[in-house]
Amino acid sequence: MDDSQTYYFYVLLCADKSFYGGFTTDVAKRFATHLAGKGAKYTRAHRPLRVLYSEAFDNKHDALHAEWEFKHQSRRKKVIFLKKHGITAENCELD
Repeated sequence: MDDSQTYYFYVLLCADKSFYGGFTTDVAKRFATHLAGKGAKYTRAHRPLRVLYSEAFDNKHDALHAEWEFKHQSRRKKVIFLKKHGITAENCELD
């Protein structure tokens, strides 16, 4: 096992103004997969527009936990999370 691997939790803004949270080892590659319609079932139905947020973790467990936490929040709490991390209504559709 390679202990130097970095894992990422990321949030996408979708065309219907919904958010998608996921985890990966390569955000740019995973986003390209979503754009190609080969990503998650959710992003095949809700076209992703851009990566709003990503956070690096030293281990898979922590990245998966961040993803799980985000996915189990209400939209209001997701917006609060994004605003706390510098994502504003000016650079995405938060409201």
